[in-house]
Amino acid sequence: MLLALDVGNTQIYGGVFKGDKLLAKFRGTSGSATSDEFGTFFKGVLRENGIDPKEIKELAICSVVPDLIYTLTQASVKYFGFEPFLLQGGIKTGLNIKYKNPVEVGADRIANAIAASAMFPEKDLVIVDLGTATTFCAVSKKKEYLGGVIMPGLRISMEALASRTAKLPRVEIARPAELVGRTTVDSIQSGLYYSSLLAIQGISAGIKSDYFTGEALVIGTGGFSKLFEAAGLFDRVVPDLVLLGIAAAVRLNKEKDKK
Repeated sequence: MLLALDVGNTQIYGGVFKGDKLLAKFRGTSGSATSDEFGTFFKGVLRENGIDPKEIKELAICSVVPDLIYTLTQASVKYFGFEPFLLQGGIKTGLNIKYKNPVEVGADRIANAIAASAMFPEKDLVIVDLGTATTFCAVSKKKEYLGGVIMPGLRISMEALASRTAKLPRVEIARPAELVGRTTVDSIQSGLYYSSLLAIQGISAGIKSDYFTGEALVIGTGGFSKLFEAAGLFDRVVPDLVLLGIAAAVRLNKEKDKK
């Protein structure tokens, strides 16, 4: 079995694969834990999902937090007995990355692109990942990673609003009942929701018109993607895209090593 870890700025999103099948998913905080704390957490969450930690034969890490890579590597070695696979520059991705400096592309964005290209072959793609940041990636049907757009995510926007104003509170991030709010909380929720909705709509349309000649699929993923599922922004919503991409990257590099 493979334990795949997507390490974000606020959360670790994990999944357990047996072959191509995703058996279990979990989330934990990506704070300044020790390797022992991470190791015991992973073993505990595996057992809670009915998986014997001894069945984990591979561990793969996709991280946008460089400082955690060493700690998680040590947790893998100590608690599972092997070095993890790191999704980073120099590995086989199956993509032609057009960034001026390819190593600048976030590992999570590469994982998303690997999975989406495999799921929707011969399609031009706009991948929208709604996490701590909201990111857009343009991937051509030729598997060219053309680049993307990065903007503050919903939670960052909410926290900035609350911390930089005297009277505006932190609110639950939710789809509002109507555009014009009748309370301060409703008004903030509406502003957060509709500013993101219109940004996703406009940026996705701009990428499609400026970079693709035919119809492109817009794929939604990330923790907040479900919030916009009924808004008609996405052709597909694939919440587990990053985990599927990590697993696919492991398989690609196994094949590379065999050759």
